[in-house]
Amino acid sequence: MRNVRKHAQAGRSATTRGASAPGVAGDNSDGGYNAGIAVFSYIVGGIIVWSLIGWGLDYLWGTRWIVLAGALLGAVGGFYLSHMHGLTSSRKNADERHAPSAPSQDGKDSAK
Repeated sequence: MRNVRKHAQAGRSATTRGASAPGVAGDNSDGGYNAGIAVFSYIVGGIIVWSLIGWGLDYLWGTRWIVLAGALLGAVGGFYLSHMHGLTSSRKNADERHAPSAPSQDGKDSAK
């Protein structure tokens, strides 16, 4: 016999949790390690891709500085992507969602 309640809860949690980035667990079972690897890959991948684009433009235009600008742009872009996917925030609410960064509605600080 199947336990219908257990099966329904498993299906609901699988559809509602949703991973915030590829390769990152939505239930945060080992999210610290996976999030760190995702942030690292976004930043290093951005540096590599944009450095290659800058290198190609340097080759075409006969300059030397665009590769450095591309590396900087790739690092900033990788950090931006990881921030937008919620991988760089360590603040959590009790229900394991990211804490809001805006002030509360009544204007009072909720920090204790």
